[in-house]
Amino acid sequence: MKPKVFVSQPVSQEVKDYLAQYCDFKVWDQKVPIKREDLLQEIGDVDGLITSGRRITENLLNHAPNLKVVSNISVGYNNFDLEAMKSRNVIGTNTPGVLDETVADLAFGLILASARRIAELDKIVKDGKWEPTSGDDCFVGVDVYGATLGIIGMGRIGEAIARRARLGFNMDVLYYNRNRKPDAEEKLGVKYSDLDSLLQQSDFVLLMTPLTPETEKMIGEKEFKLMKKSAIFINVSRGQTIDEEALTAALENKEIHAAALDVFEQEPVNKDNPLLKMPNVVTTPHIGSASRKTTDAMAMKAATNMVAALLGEEPENRVI
Repeated sequence: MKPKVFVSQPVSQEVKDYLAQYCDFKVWDQKVPIKREDLLQEIGDVDGLITSGRRITENLLNHAPNLKVVSNISVGYNNFDLEAMKSRNVIGTNTPGVLDETVADLAFGLILASARRIAELDKIVKDGKWEPTSGDDCFVGVDVYGATLGIIGMGRIGEAIARRARLGFNMDVLYYNRNRKPDAEEKLGVKYSDLDSLLQQSDFVLLMTPLTPETEKMIGEKEFKLMKKSAIFINVSRGQTIDEEALTAALENKEIHAAALDVFEQEPVNKDNPLLKMPNVVTTPHIGSASRKTTDAMAMKAATNMVAALLGEEPENRVI
């Protein structure tokens, strides 16, 4: 008898065809995300769950007594209750690697959009408010080429961003990381820095750390005050890695120049969040890996991880 698997979001036909070789599976194919109560009903007798960011809690595990594997369609796995999963010998996997270049594209897009005020000025044109001014000073932005980029978190994605910055825009790149990266320094010409110095020297500060107890709210009031008043802050990591109230205050008090955010403390973001009212804040809805090619590749990697674990083999991307 084939193991049973539930996939909590739409996936490509290629992924379905692959799973069909090894599993009896069911896919939530609706565009509307599955409700928590419906998910709990679907997993009552499954051996495997493929999902993206759904919280794997003690309560969920109680509803899935046969569950052996949870395969995340994500690099992050802060949705896993690691202790609860360990206590039940439930394997957890993720999907690193396949999304590096796509996330790096978005990160650099946010750098350019915030520096050159692309979203703000797009709205001015579309709202019919493009009025001639002396020298068009009200449309002036910030140069990216030749500026200093500070990257906090030099993993694979950080290196991909640094490569774009160094080779494409001749930027000086500083980085702060838990472990120093001599290979990246030699290959890309990036420079290691302590966090305070990076914040003080960078024209653009880009946060790319995973969410861990150590990185939760690692950028707050103190860190924003260390930045240049002309600095632009970009977050493509997780919303909980920054103190949003401190960021709001830093922008309101003109302690930093602008921000670009793909992630928020609460997602979907609260419509009353004051950051949404600021023209110098570029916002996107957590779309770092959201290209068709990459999302399909992530789902396939999640499927291969799932199948390997259910067949008793070691999955390539096991995190627990």
